[in-house]
Amino acid sequence: MTLLTQIKHGSARGLIVGVDEAGRGPLAGPVVAAAVALCKPRPVGLDDSKKLSRERRAVLEAAIKRRCQWAVGVVDVADIDRLNIFGATMLAMSLAVQGLCEKLGEDPCEVRVDGNLTPAGRRPEWRWQARAIVGGDGIEPCISAASIIAKEHRDRVMRDLALEHPQFGWERNAGYGTPEHVAALRHHGPTIHHRRSFAPVAQLEMAL
Repeated sequence: MTLLTQIKHGSARGLIVGVDEAGRGPLAGPVVAAAVALCKPRPVGLDDSKKLSRERRAVLEAAIKRRCQWAVGVVDVADIDRLNIFGATMLAMSLAVQGLCEKLGEDPCEVRVDGNLTPAGRRPEWRWQARAIVGGDGIEPCISAASIIAKEHRDRVMRDLALEHPQFGWERNAGYGTPEHVAALRHHGPTIHHRRSFAPVAQLEMAL
C-alpha cells in the first residue's frame, strides 16, 4: 500500500488536508502555516499544539513527519508589513497547501482550516474547496497535526534568530510581546526581524 493510499484509506470523500498557522500575534519573526494529510492509523494524542507540552509536541511532530505528508508555508516580516498579518497568514496557508499538493501529486477534495475564515476568494493561488472550523485545532485531528507542525517549525526559526539577537529572549518568548521582549525592544531598538506594522514597534520607531 502506497503512502498516498494509506492517507486516503478510510475516507469515502478522498484526500482531506488540515491547515493551521503559528505566529499571528508576535512582534517579531515570520508567520508559518502547515498543511497535513494524515495517514491511517493517525498518530495518537493529537491536540491543539497550545495544549501540549513542548516535549509532547516534539514527539508528535516526529510521528507526523515520519508517517504522514506535510508541508509548511513561511511568510517573512517584509511581506507581513506589506500585506498586513491577515493577508500574510492567508498567503502562508496557500503556500503550505501548494507545497503539500506538489509532494502528493494530487489536490485534496477538501481543506479544513482552523478559524472562521479561509484563503478561498482572498488569495489568487487558492484553488481548493475549503471549510473553516472554529476551534478546529482541538477537534479536527488533521488540523491538530498542522498546528503542531506549524508551531514547532516557527519555534525553531525563533530559536535560530535568538542566536543572532540574544537580548530579546526569542528562544523563550518566540517573538511575542512579553515584558522581557518589550523592555529589550525599548533599550536596543528593533531589528530587521521586527514587524514594523505592529503598533508597539511602530510607536517605538516614532519615538526614536
